Amino acid sequence: MILRRLFLGLAGTMLISAAHAQNCTPKFAASELLEPGKWQMSINPTLPPQQFVDSKGELQGLNVELARAMAAKMCVEPVFLRMDFPPMIPGLRAGRFDTINTGLFWTEERSKLFYMVPYAQQAISVYTLPNSTLKIEKFDDLAGRVVGIESATYQERKSREVNAEMVARGLKPIDFRTFSTASETVAALRAGQLEAAINIDETVNDLVQKRVAKAQVMSLFGTDITFAFRSRAVAEAAAEALTALKADGTYDKLFDRFGMTRLTGATFAIRGPGPAN
Repeated sequence: MILRRLFLGLAGTMLISAAHAQNCTPKFAASELLEPGKWQMSINPTLPPQQFVDSKGELQGLNVELARAMAAKMCVEPVFLRMDFPPMIPGLRAGRFDTINTGLFWTEERSKLFYMVPYAQQAISVYTLPNSTLKIEKFDDLAGRVVGIESATYQERKSREVNAEMVARGLKPIDFRTFSTASETVAALRAGQLEAAINIDETVNDLVQKRVAKAQVMSLFGTDITFAFRSRAVAEAAAEALTALKADGTYDKLFDRFGMTRLTGATFAIRGPGPAN
């Protein structure tokens, strides 16, 4: 009886999926994706609650659930390619996948390399170990300190930019130590190699909830985070999907569930000019 119910349930799901596939057609040519019907996205699952791997090895987080919901609207199959962040930008430029899905911070320079669709807001936090006696009330308080940060990220770029301004004002430079992931940064902090560290607000909130970090100062240098695309047509379809998810309440439910900061508008669009050719 149990096997029969399982079979009937599976058969029903297959029929529904088949019917959906027949009635759902992407609004862009199949050639706009590297593999027709499959939306291939790079993702760095080391930043909970945005993207992470659970105890079963499964991808979880806002970016994962949001992309799956978008894919259903776009009539494509979502395919997640796990990798570290540094190779993502050159990988997308080389056409090795369709999209960067890792909360890529919007910058004017990047908006000329890809078609970038903002979907959320993020900012930077400074954190220490829970038992640290260090007091940091503003970014300037990091002057002369040994600070850990993830390499090739917005937070590294912005922190180095602000550090240069601090030095120009006569403050000591921050001694940055770079790492590939948040977990590596925390490990170095625990090993006494760092005095403090920097990451995005949501990741630091997660570390605080796990009692492995203390947030010193938060919500610095806020900016849009985006999905980045090599194809304008796919980017436009993704923006349309996000607008539909906002309208039906899915977008807000996911942001409430994962505790991230949503964009306030009702519609989504490409921000910036995109590639020149």
